Amino acid sequence: MRPNTQASKHRSSHDTEREFGGALGAICIPIFLPLTVLFLICMSRSPHASVLQWPPPLPSSDELWDPMAPVLLLGWIALHALLYLTPLGKVSEGLVLRDGTRLKYPINGFHGLCISGVLLMLFLGLGSPLGHLFELLLPLAVCAIVVSFLLSVYLYVRSFWAPPHALALGGNTGNPLYDFFIGRELNPRIGNFDLKYFCELRPGLIGWVVINLGMLMKEVELRGSPSLAMILVNSFQLLYVADALWNEEAVLTTMDIVHDGFGFMLVFGDLAWVPFTYGLQAVFLVVHPQALSSLGAATIIALNGIGYYIFRKSNSQKNQFRRDPTHPSVARLETIATATGKRLLVSGWWGLVRHPNYLGDLLMALAWSLPCGFSHLLPYFYVIYFTVLLIHREARDERHCRAKYGLAWDAYCRRVPYRIFPYIY
Repeated sequence: MRPNTQASKHRSSHDTEREFGGALGAICIPIFLPLTVLFLICMSRSPHASVLQWPPPLPSSDELWDPMAPVLLLGWIALHALLYLTPLGKVSEGLVLRDGTRLKYPINGFHGLCISGVLLMLFLGLGSPLGHLFELLLPLAVCAIVVSFLLSVYLYVRSFWAPPHALALGGNTGNPLYDFFIGRELNPRIGNFDLKYFCELRPGLIGWVVINLGMLMKEVELRGSPSLAMILVNSFQLLYVADALWNEEAVLTTMDIVHDGFGFMLVFGDLAWVPFTYGLQAVFLVVHPQALSSLGAATIIALNGIGYYIFRKSNSQKNQFRRDPTHPSVARLETIATATGKRLLVSGWWGLVRHPNYLGDLLMALAWSLPCGFSHLLPYFYVIYFTVLLIHREARDERHCRAKYGLAWDAYCRRVPYRIFPYIY
């Protein structure tokens, strides 16, 4: 139901349940997550690579700063801002906003990935030392963290000039620390340039692939050729990023775009957390090379393939159902009617578990870590973190859907009792 007065809008946003530990989380997370990024990079590049080493070795100031780092980072962001504005691909509309309007978004992220790839191959052909990214990781991460804070401050300040209907319901609590962290404005834009949508899939996600390639080139410098383990990690994660950008339009219906404000949580996640922690396996392999047997490699490839198949098929089924419930591929699937007029899938992939896409995601995450062997816990940070993240995200989805669909959601949960893992959870 749409509130019909400004006062009711104000109350609904202030009364929204606070996420991520509320004010305490909003204080602790912006402190500890940046430190975690720097800690994980230091550990993955150290000979011991022990997450249990305490106190951890502290990097020197020379290791944390390099004048080339801000030039590279800001140049990279500028390049993708330019590619974002390039009239390539199509333009799609997002979901209907509270004021009844729909924003338009350029669907050209995959073009940005391809153009970035061509430029990288050109630079490599000219002899550019891409392997130097290994030494620049810490300075680049420091710069990304600083940019995340500066952008978050800008977003918080500018949100006070945004109209009430443009604010995220969960980010207008009146607590400055929490609102800064969670994000006050839902879709901050400079003209037609959507800041949240741009950061979600462009510089950080494609930057993750570039850092991986830099680690591969560093391994070539050290050992003459890339290892099979490094090739698998690069290939698996490139496939994941390429898939996200090829299916970029699907992000317009995700919780990040539709529900969450754009504050420090998403800014830092997009620009610092994703590119500098999701690819730790490649960084680890530079210092800790692993030998893979043909059988081991084949098993890991099969696991990643199964995870990708579940992830892609379930997401495609959901997106097709949202776009056109009468399409032959989804028309015969069983559904439950809701009071909102929408229907919930209770067969196909979404009759197996409530979040089959999360199941596929986690299988792929495990496949990314297995090439690093079992001698260290650090390469498994991503799959451990991602399991916690998806369980938390599933709980947020559960609360949101129960509030939105009521009795229909209860009926769906009875029909599909398992959340992510069949017969387990």
